[in-house]
Amino acid sequence: MTDTSSDLQKYGVPFYGAGWAPYNHIKSKLASQEKIEEDKKEEKDPTPSNDDEITTPLNYVVLAGGGGEGRSGIPNAIVVSHVNFTSNSLSDQPVVKHETGSDLPYRMTVHPHGDGIICAFQQSCRLFEWKESEGNEVHKLGVKVSEKVLIQLEDVGQQLALTFNSEGSVLAVGGEDGSLRVFKWPSMKIVLNEAQAHSSVKNLDFSCDGKFLVSLGSGLCRIWDVTSSKVVASLAKGNDEVFAFCRFSQINDKNPHLYIAAVTDYGGSILTYNTTTWKRIRTSRVVREAISAFNVSSDGKFLAVGTVGGDLFIINSANMRVQMMVKKAHLGLVTALTFSPDSRALVSASLDSSARLTLIKDKTSS
Repeated sequence: MTDTSSDLQKYGVPFYGAGWAPYNHIKSKLASQEKIEEDKKEEKDPTPSNDDEITTPLNYVVLAGGGGEGRSGIPNAIVVSHVNFTSNSLSDQPVVKHETGSDLPYRMTVHPHGDGIICAFQQSCRLFEWKESEGNEVHKLGVKVSEKVLIQLEDVGQQLALTFNSEGSVLAVGGEDGSLRVFKWPSMKIVLNEAQAHSSVKNLDFSCDGKFLVSLGSGLCRIWDVTSSKVVASLAKGNDEVFAFCRFSQINDKNPHLYIAAVTDYGGSILTYNTTTWKRIRTSRVVREAISAFNVSSDGKFLAVGTVGGDLFIINSANMRVQMMVKKAHLGLVTALTFSPDSRALVSASLDSSARLTLIKDKTSS
């Protein structure tokens, strides 16, 4: 089924990463900080409360990318866009565009409980925090560089994969050099430091219970027990397969799955694994082109695939059939996909500087 219920916006930044902002958690943190500041004033300058202005639930998506180090004139930036589900649209202008100078935010991850955004630059990783923007705008969410320096991730080279567990208590980081580091958050106490987990770490994901971490190289997938820091399984590719992305099914049921998106001689396939035996239980060829982006909805019902040709596919995980398709969703290859927390929408991003909001049709209510 081809979809027409989607909205495309261009923001002038080639995107490499995307994630939803956990607005309720962010709002709570900002309100707590504001109260602390007000208490410090000791009622010297009483002003009317602005609480009513932030009670309306808002939806934001954060995107990161840029033109790199050259003098192309294309900025490197973190972009925040407002999502309007009533009109099914992204804001035509960014809520904020926080430029990062000559440093390209090549990968990013959003803390699930509002602690901020971590971006991977060429040599180091940097934390950005949420803030309320100045003035009386409707869209009040902003971004600032954190005073907290991630010393353990300074001068470590380009990191290609960053992810938090669902609780936001553990951070995993994988490098172009094959290193895998896992930290407690926010203490940054290291719990796993593997110098050669892969020749290069392409993708990482935690299981929904946080017990396992999957790390992916081109030809090998490793499953780590987070508590013991030991490898419990190694999954090898087939003859014509190149592993590209990995995601655990985020359903807390008796049979959670691990999905690996692979590029083959015949297009893109999704490989499904049992998370008890770690045996492959299904191989599903889903697209004719190479897969360039992949994600799983939080309810586990849908898989999203983006291709090098700019097409977008939403796949029903129950039968591995394409439920929705957006041909030429982007002019360039799709680089990032992120589902809304309620699984009703998908934001895709591309090197063509565009972001697209797509509502998922025929979603059965639970």
